[in-house]
Amino acid sequence: MMNKVLKQQGFTLIEIAIVLVIIGLLLGGVLKGQELINTARVRALNNTVDGITAAWFSFQDRYRAFPGDYSQADVNLRGAPTNGDGNGLVGDNGGNDSPSERAMVWMHLQSAGYITGRYDDKNATVAKADEYGCPVTVCPDNGFGSGMNLNYGDLQQAQPGVKAHELITGRGIPVEVIAELDRKVDDGEPATGAMQLGIDGTNWSKSAGCITGTAPNKVYQLQTPSSDCAAVFRNF
Repeated sequence: MMNKVLKQQGFTLIEIAIVLVIIGLLLGGVLKGQELINTARVRALNNTVDGITAAWFSFQDRYRAFPGDYSQADVNLRGAPTNGDGNGLVGDNGGNDSPSERAMVWMHLQSAGYITGRYDDKNATVAKADEYGCPVTVCPDNGFGSGMNLNYGDLQQAQPGVKAHELITGRGIPVEVIAELDRKVDDGEPATGAMQLGIDGTNWSKSAGCITGTAPNKVYQLQTPSSDCAAVFRNF
């Protein structure tokens, strides 16, 4: 009777090494893909902010007034949009919200040819002061499903109570995108500079999930990252 030779079952070290290499390549590809996605998101948001900034200053240079606050819009702009009250501040129009100058900013810029889109400035219930959730039918889309808002207010982390014209990015932005954009265009700090993390306001009260530490050592919260952050720009 012939003895049967039992063969050892299992993987060799070479086979295990090959599998580990493949897994490493797959994980590396996934991480690299996520990095490329975040980079694209940062670039898109940066381009949107740059475009609005250029439009804002170009309008002032041409009409000697702020868009939204321009009191001769019905005469000098295409489509005869609603006039602002001409007081030098983008806020409520003559003390009311029918419509607010914050909504009219985008109509004035669109009518002057500085931005594209189909914005409706006649809705009195949107684009309020300190508004983080302006609908994209009224305000420019931030790329994360929320409209951007421009307002004379004080939503910056530093110097609370000191008002200025601010571009509010809108909510729903991952903290890693905001942190990378801050490093790209400003000082990388959430509580200093021209770009800062927004404080709680209308339709958004989650700033605490996007920042950690105490002044003057506040940093973006990247250890437990939030996907619902917002920022303000004060170079307006």
